[in-house]
Amino acid sequence: TPMYFFLLNLALLDLGSITTTVPKSMANSLWDTSSISYRGCAAQLFFFLFCAAAEYFILMVMSYDRYVAICKPLHYGTLLGSRVCVHMAAAAWATGFLYSLLNTANTFSLPLCKGNALDQFFSEIPQILKLSCSDTYLREIGLIVFSVCLISVCFILIVLSYVQIFRAVLRIPSEQGRHKAFSTCLPHLAVVSLFVSTVIFAYLKPPSISSPSLDLVVSVLYSLVPPAVNPLIYSMRNQE
Repeated sequence: TPMYFFLLNLALLDLGSITTTVPKSMANSLWDTSSISYRGCAAQLFFFLFCAAAEYFILMVMSYDRYVAICKPLHYGTLLGSRVCVHMAAAAWATGFLYSLLNTANTFSLPLCKGNALDQFFSEIPQILKLSCSDTYLREIGLIVFSVCLISVCFILIVLSYVQIFRAVLRIPSEQGRHKAFSTCLPHLAVVSLFVSTVIFAYLKPPSISSPSLDLVVSVLYSLVPPAVNPLIYSMRNQE
């Protein structure tokens, strides 16, 4: 079914997201080092942004899938045929790739003249921007603002899908049916909200409240928690 097809895509992107950041951090910890090559940093940033962006778009597609399944069940087979599902998944992956390529190329085109130390456990755009003193810094800020607007629009579409879902679920006469729908939809919405809020905070917070410990906590919340929690929500709680 479409739900399991999208779950497969989500699982692959979760695995890719975790694999991009955690193994290198663990290796540095075990070997008591904290270095990464310039190309390695660029590659890590690219693959992390690719997986995170594609995963976010897949989550948006999944909210539409749940909306059609619950609110328009008789049209489900027509609106979400196999070809449509493949096209939507391919669009999510392609958009994530283009978004990551644009951000990575733009970030690493900036001259880094304030040292080479990142106060983070992986290559993150805000930390890299702190090392730049170029006039093109404003170009990167503009790209971040565009990214935040894109994330916000997608989040609004997800919320609208769930508003329609909740309205339909509340009309279900069976209490067990309502509980089953809410038990999946609410955790999904909570994880998406955590991801969006922490990303926006990480990229737009004023420098006056920035600190290494706060930056670390925020980065963990949006880079590690959603990929770790998604399997608990979608797979381990699902008997099939």
